[in-house]
Amino acid sequence: MLGICRGRRKFLAASLTVLFVPAVTWIYLFAGSFEDGKPVSLSPLESQAHSPRYAASSQRERESLEVRVREVEEENRVLRKQLSLAQSRGSAHHHGNHSKTYSMEEGTGDSESLRAGIVAGNSSECGQQPAVEKCETIHVAIVCAGYNASRDVVTLVKSVLFHRRNPLHFHLIADAIAKQILATLFQTWMVPAVRIDFYDADELKSEVSWIPNKHYSGIYGLMKLVLTKTLPSNLERVIVLDTDITFATDIAELWAVFHKFKGQQVLGLVENQSDWYLGNLWKNHRPWPALGRGYNTGVILLLLDKLRKMKWEQMWRLTAERELMSMLSTSLADQDIFNAVIKQNPFLVYQLPCFWNVQLSDHTRSEQCYRDVSDLKVIHWNSPKKLRVKNKHVEFFRNLYLTFLEYDGNLLRRELFGCPSEADVNSENLQKQLSELDEDDLCYEFRRERFTVHRTHLYFLHYEYEPASDNTDVTLVAQLSMDRLQMLEAICKHWEGPISLALYLSDAEAQQFLRYAQGSEVLMSRHNVGYHIVYKEGQFYPVNLLRNVAMKHISTPYMFLSDIDFLPMYGLYEYLRKSVIQLDLANTKKALIVPAFETLRYRLSFPKSKAELLSMLDMGTLFTFRYHVWTKGHAPTNFAKWRTATTPYRVEWEADFEPYVVVRKDCPEYDRRFVGFGWNKVAHIMELDAQEYEFTVLPNAYMIHMPHAPSFDITKFRSNKQYRICLKTLKEEFQQDMSRHYGFAALKYLTAENNS
Repeated sequence: MLGICRGRRKFLAASLTVLFVPAVTWIYLFAGSFEDGKPVSLSPLESQAHSPRYAASSQRERESLEVRVREVEEENRVLRKQLSLAQSRGSAHHHGNHSKTYSMEEGTGDSESLRAGIVAGNSSECGQQPAVEKCETIHVAIVCAGYNASRDVVTLVKSVLFHRRNPLHFHLIADAIAKQILATLFQTWMVPAVRIDFYDADELKSEVSWIPNKHYSGIYGLMKLVLTKTLPSNLERVIVLDTDITFATDIAELWAVFHKFKGQQVLGLVENQSDWYLGNLWKNHRPWPALGRGYNTGVILLLLDKLRKMKWEQMWRLTAERELMSMLSTSLADQDIFNAVIKQNPFLVYQLPCFWNVQLSDHTRSEQCYRDVSDLKVIHWNSPKKLRVKNKHVEFFRNLYLTFLEYDGNLLRRELFGCPSEADVNSENLQKQLSELDEDDLCYEFRRERFTVHRTHLYFLHYEYEPASDNTDVTLVAQLSMDRLQMLEAICKHWEGPISLALYLSDAEAQQFLRYAQGSEVLMSRHNVGYHIVYKEGQFYPVNLLRNVAMKHISTPYMFLSDIDFLPMYGLYEYLRKSVIQLDLANTKKALIVPAFETLRYRLSFPKSKAELLSMLDMGTLFTFRYHVWTKGHAPTNFAKWRTATTPYRVEWEADFEPYVVVRKDCPEYDRRFVGFGWNKVAHIMELDAQEYEFTVLPNAYMIHMPHAPSFDITKFRSNKQYRICLKTLKEEFQQDMSRHYGFAALKYLTAENNS
């Protein structure tokens, strides 16, 4: 493109020279011969112009100038001829490139050329800017259903946000699962100048369920057909994308292509790059009708207002009904029906150049879409093999995809300066809260963490669980970071019930976790484990935020508040369900305590009964939890009584008590001011006591803490004096808040703290 522009500049300069030189010469020769209506001599010696002495000399000078003018004219004539020949050769070379490759430029959308199979050429001009105003909102529609597609959408959105310079409005046609996941994600992502609207995909099923579809996308793969009905009636145009798309350029460039539509063109599509619609892939291969190679619907430009006027709904339905009489079902979902309509009405389509949809399925002609990396615009992983597809440059494409997959989404919270954005109540409240903090306060970072909004991706993996109908079901709740990932399989072996986990990970770590989980037979065999990713931000481990996220997304009436380093005894799940009934947890405010023990051995023969555990306790293989460093945390459990207890017994709250408990799902959340190490569970147990929960120890339940390297947060607590000072300050403020909230009853917490 740069070479073409330089060539045009040279041609322009030469053309000006051809026109300018003779014009100036003749103006000088003839216009310059008169002054005030009188002839002026061409000789510089004006006073002697008419003397006989200089007459012969003047005549010779005029003849000499006339000869020179004729020479200049001849030179310019030759130059014009040379330029004309050069231009013809350049034009022929430019069009010759088009005949050899897919279009590297913008399409013309000419229907006659399309019927002839000619790929249209680029109309990009030197210095041409996209016809998109700076703050014009770009509308994007995506159909998304299920857990896997929700992950794919995030990568697509990241690639769009990375390049974008305009406000974006995403229209997500989502099922209940995808809506829950993506609504939380975008709400916590808080990207400026991005608006999200959801449309219930389940309500649209009746519109397309009558169409048999063999494609792996299922019924949701047909929903792009009904966008004219689904999207707002005042929305005139939209870019429609599949979830397996990656952008390598600003989406505004694609939005600008709408301005090139002419006449009745209402669909912008890229030609299909495989031989599918040619019908020669295998014997008896019979595809749906299509124009030539047909068109791929992974990227569509829709002129919604014109489509509605054309009665698009009636058009595609009649076509589908007619073709299904012989085809019986679709093989490529909506794409088959779009192509059948275009076959009958080729004037509807504006053919996009293929770099707007480089299709990386097996045996495609995608390599003809680009000559250089800079040519790439949109990559489409439209093979069921996805990243394992065969392509000469697949390693490059894979790396580009992985770049966005693992890219820190927090960095995409960029303001679009100069563009007014809609007021976001959550964002405004956050800014107000942060502005009230004193940045000179030595504990400012601790206080700020309480208000930090962490991007959250719920149900990162497939989750499927129906709670027991007897209303006794219990979910194990825990949180973890990357360094505790190895505990997951062991916990799943010990606890067969549902689990809710909040994982504190970076974007790159989330992908490592995904690969780890997908490679584990134990984890993949469990569909009742909800993995909720809370993305890293800030310098502290937000332990109580993580616990709250895991607690909030359980589907059972009760929960066991545990930690990831503990292995529950075998059979604890069923034992807790029986205890829930026995102790009438549904109608009483109780917190059932599961006594905690620990081992210092990395390899442990896990006790299969209480008797075996007591034996190991006596031999020094096991200890009561924190026996060596913090006995106060679990001393109120009264382990001496537990050794011989056969029935549940009640214990009283004491300062620094932090047992692991089973409670109803409506129990209070953890206090977010406590981050990292220190007082995060203590404060929660104190609040349960303030709300008059009874603490009841279960006589035949136990859990064992497994050894691990000290966490980064406990190291900071031990080595950083300011950390300990701030923790003490936060404790005092929490106790004051308790006194204000619970009144006289909360005074005992201040007294207990002073006596401890």
